Amino acid sequence: MMDRDTEFTKHFKTFLRREGVEPVTYSPRSPNCSPYAERFVRSIKAECLDRIIPVDVESLRRAINEYVKHYHYERNHQGLDNQLIGPSATDTPKLEGLINRRERLGGMLNYNYRPAA
Repeated sequence: MMDRDTEFTKHFKTFLRREGVEPVTYSPRSPNCSPYAERFVRSIKAECLDRIIPVDVESLRRAINEYVKHYHYERNHQGLDNQLIGPSATDTPKLEGLINRRERLGGMLNYNYRPAA
C-alpha cells in the first residue's frame, strides 16, 4: 500500500512487481488510510532496519522475518496495555523464577521471559 507521493516512481513499482509484490495505491484524498501499517513501518525502521546493513536480499528478508516474530510474540505494545499481540498475551505472567533472555539478530532485539514450570 502506498500513497500517491512522487517518490513512488514507475521504476520503483516495476521493481516491486519483479520481486513479487503488487503495489496498491491509496484512493485520492485519504491521508489516514493506513495508520497501523505506517506505525509498523516506523517501528521496523527505528528498531531494526536503521541498525543493520543488509548485504543482499536474503539478509534483508531474514532481518524482516526475525523482526516480525519479535514484534508479534515478544514485544509489548502500549495500545494493548503493554501486552503481547501473540497467543501468549492471555497467559498469566510468572512472577517468580529465573529470568531468561532470548536474542534475535545477534542481540539487537531482546526478549526477557520466565520459562513455564
